[in-house]
Amino acid sequence: MQSTLGLYRPGTSALHRIPAGPKLLALLVLGASSVFLTYWWLVLALLAALLGAYALAGIGPRVVVRQLRPMLWLLAFTAAYHVWATSWQRAVVVTCTIVLLVLTAALVTLTTPTSALIDAVVRVVGPLRRLGVDPDRVGLMLTLGIRCVPLVADLAAQVREAQLARGVGTSWKAFAVPLVVRALREADAMGEALVARGVDDEPS
Repeated sequence: MQSTLGLYRPGTSALHRIPAGPKLLALLVLGASSVFLTYWWLVLALLAALLGAYALAGIGPRVVVRQLRPMLWLLAFTAAYHVWATSWQRAVVVTCTIVLLVLTAALVTLTTPTSALIDAVVRVVGPLRRLGVDPDRVGLMLTLGIRCVPLVADLAAQVREAQLARGVGTSWKAFAVPLVVRALREADAMGEALVARGVDDEPS
């Protein structure tokens, strides 16, 4: 099964067999405790263990690099700033902690179908039904939010191609205005489709 984001990689490893709930809980704990990581050698050890988990899941280094490629400039700037402002040890802690969190989140999505992640969130939200929270609507919003990521990316690519075809160069207005207009049209169409299927703003 391919996830909506196209990240999930089917497999039979131990990581693939762990339910989505414990994975999300571990990710939450790691994120909350990351502020207490102050030793560079400890961060590197955790990062090495995480890369071992990638190997255990049968996910190669090319996929790991692909997860980090969009933020290489941010990582380089962060490392350079901390070397200049504090020390290389602090630069290693901050930069590698960011890498650790990003790769851990990516490992969760790479080894867990999106539907399983959403089902886990819906189960967690379930007890809030007494407070008026509708878990099914929360799951629907998550699904729509995830679905909109590649949709907006596709729209941006189409607008960019049209921008180049018209010869308007790198004008941000020529890119942003049609992108926003087309995104709003898509949102209207999606809203009408949901209303047609009986999903609207009226309380259930």
